[in-house]
Amino acid sequence: MKCNIAVIKGDGIGPEVVTQAMKVLDAIGKKFGHEFVYEQLLMGGCSIDACGEPLTDEAVARAKAADAVLLGSIGGNTSTSPWYKLPPNKRPEAGLLKIRKELGLFANLRPANLYEQLKGACPLKEEIADRGFDMMIMRELTGGLYFGARETKEVDGVMTAVDTLTYNENEIRRIAIKGFDIAMKRRKKVTSVDKANVLDSSRLWRKVVEEVAKDYPEVTYEHMLVDNCAMQLVKDPAQFDVVLTENMFGDILSDEASMITGSIGMLASASLNETKFGMYEPSGGSAPDIAGQDKANPIATILSAAMMLRYTFDLDKEADAIEAAVKQVLVDNYRTCDIMSDGMTLVGCSKMGDLIIERI
Repeated sequence: MKCNIAVIKGDGIGPEVVTQAMKVLDAIGKKFGHEFVYEQLLMGGCSIDACGEPLTDEAVARAKAADAVLLGSIGGNTSTSPWYKLPPNKRPEAGLLKIRKELGLFANLRPANLYEQLKGACPLKEEIADRGFDMMIMRELTGGLYFGARETKEVDGVMTAVDTLTYNENEIRRIAIKGFDIAMKRRKKVTSVDKANVLDSSRLWRKVVEEVAKDYPEVTYEHMLVDNCAMQLVKDPAQFDVVLTENMFGDILSDEASMITGSIGMLASASLNETKFGMYEPSGGSAPDIAGQDKANPIATILSAAMMLRYTFDLDKEADAIEAAVKQVLVDNYRTCDIMSDGMTLVGCSKMGDLIIERI
């Protein structure tokens, strides 16, 4: 198979970790007989420096022409970088919002899996960590509070801010279908998270999810209020398989889920549109404090590449090979600095990529 991939290395540690993911993909291609063709594009601070804006229309068009996008982290130090003296719509993160919208990436998949070898880094009680967990947060990405109308103005002499949370049934239905489809590939359970006891948008969310659930009789589903879900994630994370929720709730819950795995440097993510097209990126940030020092953990980006193989190219065997290699590296006691513990062997970003390739 020939796979055309738009590569956005981004800022900070982005170029380092994406380079390792590309090396791993090339190793997969060599072993399984695939060809990965890369076109490198600019987005974020590096695009501001080169082009004067965080994402050009030309870069968007070239990304659309690819089969998938592999993305590193973008942005820099918000207190010292000149990028953050620019208006909000000219800052690095504006490029990320633009590409999500332009590519129609409405479904964000963020797996949270506690590896047996990293239980010691989990902040939960030992008896909870011992049970392990493996969940997928399915977050709606292009609607809700983050994309609604907003304004700040003076009302009767008092400064007043308004943010609008809007969802229509079609937006809810398409993310619900994606969530149930993913559940069919996993343990066939969906937990739909909302705030239906307060919000009209959540009551519509719940109604549409129930309609979609009728088409998936093999999937067990439940509704859970978002505040209860936040509590259950630290009380009993093993109960979750697919967690389906709207934009802001998903933003918060996925960060909570990432923290209980022990390191955000281990967590992949994918953003999909209504076709097989997707953008794949690590969940962590650009970590400018360690950029260029070969200290970054590339595993999240490498696992994101595995998700790309699975969800865009339907190459499950190849994705399994990457995931198994990552697990074996951990079994063999190799660690980057963010997951380092006593008795382990410390390695850098590039060496970690090489070790994973050896196991592939």
